[in-house]
Amino acid sequence: MSDTDLEGASSRAARKRERRDHWRPGTLLRQAEVLVWPPRPRAALKVFFGFPGYILPWNLLYLLIAAFTWFCLTPNLATMRHLQLSWMALILARNAGLLFLIAGSWHLRLYIQKAQGQEFKYHPRWPAKGTNIFLFNNQVLDNIFWTFISAVPIWTAYEIITFWGEANGWLPYLSWQRHPVWFVLLFLAIPMWRDVHFYVTHRMIHWPPLYRAVHSLHHNNVNIGPWSGLAMHPVEHLLYYSAVLLHWVVPSHPMHVIFELQHLSFAPAQGHVGFERVVLRDGVTVKTDDYYHYLHHKYFEVNYGSAGVIPTDLLFGTFHDGSDEATERMNRRILPNMKS
Repeated sequence: MSDTDLEGASSRAARKRERRDHWRPGTLLRQAEVLVWPPRPRAALKVFFGFPGYILPWNLLYLLIAAFTWFCLTPNLATMRHLQLSWMALILARNAGLLFLIAGSWHLRLYIQKAQGQEFKYHPRWPAKGTNIFLFNNQVLDNIFWTFISAVPIWTAYEIITFWGEANGWLPYLSWQRHPVWFVLLFLAIPMWRDVHFYVTHRMIHWPPLYRAVHSLHHNNVNIGPWSGLAMHPVEHLLYYSAVLLHWVVPSHPMHVIFELQHLSFAPAQGHVGFERVVLRDGVTVKTDDYYHYLHHKYFEVNYGSAGVIPTDLLFGTFHDGSDEATERMNRRILPNMKS
């Protein structure tokens, strides 16, 4: 569940800097009260329909972008029955352009303009320069390289193949006119499917051989920024974007496919922004909803999933709420394995 909200400056005093000047939010992370026993229907409704909540603001924003993309920036299915360079290049260009706009906007305000300095920034340093663990000895350039050389082409390839299959009737198609209820419910289900898929694939690539060969590239980014979200090895991109294969077996509309892939592509910039909050104006801030994943980059063995309504980390004992007690539990869990 997104924790995005507005609050005044008076609450900033509840937050603090940790040792070594790392920023820690004043409230602990909580998993959404949906899959709980005994059931709490009022709390569950608030999760889905409240503000902030499951729908508002982030999932609705990504849905609106997907709708705009389908109606204004995507060829019709008849055109996509044949693999032609013209429409495939259009999809590649619009994916690159939209991602540059969204991730670049986060980066511009927080890391180029430095509009709020280091206020609410988790890590006390700016992105690394002059270190050979990153291509070009520059963290931001390295991240942008992997984003546009690997992530965007693989995202686009999955999208093109899926559209081509739907256009030719090889993949199951869902008409909104015939099935309006399922059409809407599938949009609500896609982020939940993403939560489960991400947890499973993420745990898999933390297996030591795969980690060393593949996932370590992403974890070079301890001090994360918006461009870090999709800075991955191509093998990891293949696994990450394979969430769209759901639509190869479940009847779907092309707009569902776009929503799935754009959610996979745009949410990582928000999830790696590196700041607890963005300051809009004096006294008004907006939560970025990225603390959950920041803790994964900080501690490595926790929060493999995301802060959605499916509490995967809580179920499998890898949830970290940001407290010292959670760090102690983590150490008790992993230290015996390290010694063995």
